[in-house]
Amino acid sequence: MSQVVIPEVERQAVGKFLRRMLPILVLMLLINQMDRTNVGFVQDELRADVGVSATAYGLGAGLFFIGYALFEVPSNMLLERFGARVWLTRIMITWGAVIVAMCFIHNVWMFYGLRFLLGVAEAGFFPGVLLYFTQWLPDSSRGRASAIFLGGSATAYIVTGPITGALLELDGVGGFAGWRWMFALEGLLSIVVGFIAGFFLVSRIEDARWLTREEKDALRAAVSRDEEARSRAPKVSRLKLIIHPQVALLTTVFFAMALTGYAITFWLPSLVSEIGGLSPFQVGLLSAIPWICAVIAMYTVSHFTDGAPDRRPYLAIALVLSAIGTFLATLGSPWFGLAAITLAAVGGKVAATLFWPMAQSGLDLKVAAPGLAVVNSIGNLGGFVSPTLFGYLKDTTGSTNGGLYTLSTASVLAVIGVALIRRNGGSATGSGTPSVAKGQVATGG
Repeated sequence: MSQVVIPEVERQAVGKFLRRMLPILVLMLLINQMDRTNVGFVQDELRADVGVSATAYGLGAGLFFIGYALFEVPSNMLLERFGARVWLTRIMITWGAVIVAMCFIHNVWMFYGLRFLLGVAEAGFFPGVLLYFTQWLPDSSRGRASAIFLGGSATAYIVTGPITGALLELDGVGGFAGWRWMFALEGLLSIVVGFIAGFFLVSRIEDARWLTREEKDALRAAVSRDEEARSRAPKVSRLKLIIHPQVALLTTVFFAMALTGYAITFWLPSLVSEIGGLSPFQVGLLSAIPWICAVIAMYTVSHFTDGAPDRRPYLAIALVLSAIGTFLATLGSPWFGLAAITLAAVGGKVAATLFWPMAQSGLDLKVAAPGLAVVNSIGNLGGFVSPTLFGYLKDTTGSTNGGLYTLSTASVLAVIGVALIRRNGGSATGSGTPSVAKGQVATGG
């Protein structure tokens, strides 16, 4: 495949955008991922201080995704109206305010309401950044930006545990519980960074003082060419997309993957704490181990499979590893369980990197872009089902084993679904890269 030749002035403009805008966007994403998942580290504290049962915790953790799904599209429409600087800043400040409010939780209903509001506040952030990229970058440069941005999500899963665990060590300072300090300080950090982002982000190419006139003209012309090409793409109704056989199959596979990804995200600290005798900071450190291994595996496998003509066998292997890991986590000691969950996290993270390029090549071009959006939005509801089901099974059986068996079964069924997905032979590279990035973040792994 021939390389796209990028004019020098356009290359310079893209480089300036990456150097000036991406650092703050990556920081925002890192905090975004930390704030949506930090509740996983205070499950025991919420049960003791507020009376949040395992079922209530799972439901509350999952309600985030209902709010997020309902308001994702309206949020993106408002971003187009008000611009990225105003709207992305608004998103971050409001989700920070909700996180601060969570330090005042005193009953289950407040927990439910604030988790739902957190989803509403965060709605549209990640796809909004991807939309921001389309307004600033041509297709030929957007893949690199998305890959760098995705690094913030990968890093978040590693640093969330140690940071949150360290804040929980403030238990008793000033007469406040450690979990209240954690929500208050992490929420304040979000608000501060949100205001800082308001000074750095630039909504439109023509407003960038750090671009020369030639660079602005070149970048605007390149973006306009891509917008014109996308406008000629055929429109397909959402109903037809939902019942499209390949879209439905891909949605089912992604839903199963999301079940495992979000279950590990929200329940890993609880599983680690079963080791016993650990401080909150030690729980946070150990909780980072599966994600460190998963991120290493993700980048290693993607390096070797980028040129593969068919990613389905590799995806099936990754899902099998995930199934084995979640099953083995029901056996042996808590330390053995941590090793097993690490295997499951590796399988889930690798599966995320393989799924979206494979999904692109498996869909007809006329339904590829809207079809992938449907797969992501509906499949992401696994983020609601998974923690809710996990919590219910823990309360009714007294163990997380039932939830782990469910995840293992879901991964096996996903393997069957992968085997049924046809391969178009289309390219899994190019303008589809943003979709890959979205999938990797959406699975929480």
